[in-house]
Amino acid sequence: MGSDVGETDHWTPRDPLSADARGWCAAAVERLSRDLPEAALEAAQQAVQRDPYSEWGHRLASLALERLGRDSEAVASAQEAARLAPGSWAARLRLASALRRIPGRWRDAAAEAARAVRYAPEEADPHVLAGDLALQRGDHAGAAAAYRIALARARDHPGAHVNLALTWLRWERARPHHDPAWEVDPRETGRTRRALDVWSRQVRVLLAAAFAVVAVVGLGFGQHREAQIGGAAVLALVLVVSVRQAGRIRAWPYVPAMLGRDLWLALSVTIALAAIAAYIVGLATLPTDLDTWDEAWTGAFGLVLLNFPAVLVLRLFGEAWRGRPVRALTAFAEVIGTSAGKVARRDIAVTLWIITGRIWWALLIAAALPALTGAPYAAIAVLAVPAVMWRSRGALLEGRSVLAGDRWLAVALAALATGGVWLVVVAVAGTVGGGGPKGRFLGEEVWGDGVWGAVARTAWLGALGALVLAAAAFGGRAARAWWRGGPGPWRAALVPYEGLTGDLTPSAGLSEEVRHAATYSRSVVLAYRDSHGPRTLAVSAVTSVSESGELRLIAGDDAWDAVERDPRVALYVGDPRFWAEVRGIAVPDRDILRVTPKAVLVREYPGRHQARAR
Repeated sequence: MGSDVGETDHWTPRDPLSADARGWCAAAVERLSRDLPEAALEAAQQAVQRDPYSEWGHRLASLALERLGRDSEAVASAQEAARLAPGSWAARLRLASALRRIPGRWRDAAAEAARAVRYAPEEADPHVLAGDLALQRGDHAGAAAAYRIALARARDHPGAHVNLALTWLRWERARPHHDPAWEVDPRETGRTRRALDVWSRQVRVLLAAAFAVVAVVGLGFGQHREAQIGGAAVLALVLVVSVRQAGRIRAWPYVPAMLGRDLWLALSVTIALAAIAAYIVGLATLPTDLDTWDEAWTGAFGLVLLNFPAVLVLRLFGEAWRGRPVRALTAFAEVIGTSAGKVARRDIAVTLWIITGRIWWALLIAAALPALTGAPYAAIAVLAVPAVMWRSRGALLEGRSVLAGDRWLAVALAALATGGVWLVVVAVAGTVGGGGPKGRFLGEEVWGDGVWGAVARTAWLGALGALVLAAAAFGGRAARAWWRGGPGPWRAALVPYEGLTGDLTPSAGLSEEVRHAATYSRSVVLAYRDSHGPRTLAVSAVTSVSESGELRLIAGDDAWDAVERDPRVALYVGDPRFWAEVRGIAVPDRDILRVTPKAVLVREYPGRHQARAR
């Protein structure tokens, strides 16, 4: 048996401020961990000055530049690191992370992330970054699959836990209308979205005001023909507004795709078009007096005048019932106490508000059932809420610390609990009092006779008051967030976690002995894996070893075909004194294979029991 000489992956200098380039790199890593990007950039630049071929130094400089907001410079440093070590998964990871912040470079970032996954499928960070890029496009299924693979590699990865929870919440970026894979500038699509949104609001407000005036003049004052003529003239103003906003749109080819990606933008545009059609129908069917209303005019009146509150209610309902917040809450709780704890607490607070919104809607439906059916015992449906809450008690208990710091949330939940109790009282008192579905709304025949009927009616009004109080608590919390400029109780306040650590990984260096042996030894064997399993091949020649430690060799066609499928290889180098195993990534380049070391192991031959100094 041989003895271990050393592994370059675990080399750490004692003095990080020494003249050694790796010492400066270690200092840069330490400063980045303390969130000192300017000091880290200085240390990384010192490392690059001492060793221009230090892929690690360029990579750390890129990360420091990114944290300083100098994205274009971060990309340049990351590209230099990838050029020096084309088979380094950490360099590819860094380059992908830098590229994703540049508008129009999403595809390039995805390609680099795919290379990082291919070069190091056993690492978690490349899979997390692939998931982040999918999440950036709104591909929740693809992102969730990548995060699950990452968690299979590292069960305690904070970024995978937090961002997987966001996929369960169906989280979207602040610009859901823009696909980051598009080459168009996101500011251009942003201006297009703003023009469409402004057009929709202006048209709907203009038509609602005009329709109200037409109704008053035509029905209230009996000026039927004049009201129709004046209403028709308003359509000219709608045309002016439309032409004006259309002139501000420069990304017309992307408009259909934008509407397909942004549900609420598509709904807003659709409602505006429907309001125009309803307005025309309302003008054509304007009744001559209050006794001649027909269904067409009534429907047009409701659509034109009531579309704003209807869209608002629909959006609030949709935002509350999207995703699986209880499951997400469990995932957020997994990383409390880690580096992602701050982000997780913020997301937990928003998730609890989403759950509160669901409870509010459920109680509102339970409170509406007695009024709609005329039967107070229908309010017993409220018991479904605590049943579901009990099944999810473990996840909800994880948010107790966040609940203690949000008094508005505590007030809202207390109000909803009180409202639920009132609805149970409605069901019991109404049933005992003999209320039934044949009576009038809020009449004694509905709620029952005597004291029990009065109790049921009073309890129902109390439940409505509790719902109003919970809504007021939400409004107060939202107003406070708006005033202070902080995160509010809505989905837009959710944030992903971007704390990858793979791009901090030290690069594997080669000692002078290994460099010399690899260049001059006649005993060099390449191990790789093809479709039939592991294979070994004697290397014709190692042409050179670059300053960055990359081995360039000539190998047979079989090796080339194999590395196209799986670039992970091992190079065994023999020397009269020792043998070395260089595990790395092989990248074909013209007539040679460029092997970037990933890990280096040196052992002495049997019989030598003392490890040599590095």
